[in-house]
This record gives sequence, C-alpha cells and structure tokens, in this order.
Amino acid sequence: MTTISRTLKSRRLAVLLAGTLLSSALCAQTVARSNPAAANALANPAAVHEAAISAAKPHDNTFVIGNDDVLAINVWKEPDISRSIPVRSDGKISLPLVGEVQAAGLTPLRLESDIAIRLKNYISEPEVTVIVQQVNSQKFNILGQVERPGSYVIANSPTVLDAIALAGGFRDFAKKKSVYVLRQGSGGEARIPFNYKDVIQGKNMSQNVRLQPGDTIIVP
Repeated sequence: MTTISRTLKSRRLAVLLAGTLLSSALCAQTVARSNPAAANALANPAAVHEAAISAAKPHDNTFVIGNDDVLAINVWKEPDISRSIPVRSDGKISLPLVGEVQAAGLTPLRLESDIAIRLKNYISEPEVTVIVQQVNSQKFNILGQVERPGSYVIANSPTVLDAIALAGGFRDFAKKKSVYVLRQGSGGEARIPFNYKDVIQGKNMSQNVRLQPGDTIIVP
C-alpha cells in the first residue's frame, strides 16, 4: 500500500470516528431533553436497578394479608428463594433460609421487612419484594334460600345482585323482597335491606351495594 493510500485510509477512519462520537452526543442530548430520568439512568446504570425495585414495590400499606392469599416473593439475585407461595391456614409461609414466618395480619411492606431481617444472616443486603398475586382471604357469605349458600371470594367488587347470581339464584320459596345484608362496622352491626324485584326493575338501585369483606347476605 502506498503512502498516499495509507493517508487517505487514516483520514476516512478519523472522519468515521468523529461522526460516530457526534451522533452519540446528539442522541444523549435528545434523551436528556425529552426524558431527564432516562438520561440519569444512562449516566448511572445502578440507578436502573434502584428504579426497578422502587417501581415494583407495593407501596400501598393498607392491604392486610390473610390466609389463603397467594404471594409473589422476590429476593433480588436469589432465584432459589424467590417463589409464588400461598399463605397457610395457620397464617404462615415457609421459605428457604428464612424458615417459617408469619404473613397473615401483616401488610406486604411489613412482610418484606421481616423476611429481609431474617435473610441478613445469609445475605449482606437482601432486597425483598412481596406482591399479593391472588386475594383469597377476603370473602362474603350468602345464606338462606339460594341454590349454593356458602362463602365466596370477593373479586371485582361484586354487588348483592352479583352475589345472588354466584350462589346460583333463588330457590322457589325465597322472599325476594326481604333480602338483607349484615355488615360489621365500628358502630356495630348494620342491616342493609335489598328488594330484588325493585332492583331488577331499575328502582332504588342504591340498595344494590358493593360487598365488603365479612358481609353476610341473608335470603329468607
């Protein structure tokens, strides 16, 4: 290769490299203008993991775990511990290294903390996430003149009318105008009347209340 050819080749490589660097800089500026959070993540890869953990955590500290609820427990970088597990009838769950731990009666955030404390004997900085996958502990009861009386899991905020349908409908001699809901509150037990015939005719629809955990529907 002649000296002139080598010189031309070197110049082409220099131009190509400069163009690549300029394109990268322009791309970074565009990301920074349109999404500052993304720009920060590019500048600090560790922030990506922290953001993911923050987004995944169930920050709602009001839900209380109950028996039969199914929990998704994730311990970062510990696949042998992470798993989906139901809460037993005694309110506990069992995990490798952790052993048995009380889950019922706790919020997901509190359970995260309890599991992390136990794992510190084996992992320097355990990062635990607990998410309720299935809510099976919150139930209502329906008793009396329906085809399938019993306890049912509350899902999708069912109404009294929904509950009657879930229970298979009325039996032949059910008093459809005299149905009522028993609800426990801070002031004691409340009785909420429900007239089925009015509701199906579009009358007094406010009595078709959404059920709450622990409600009992009586169909005389």
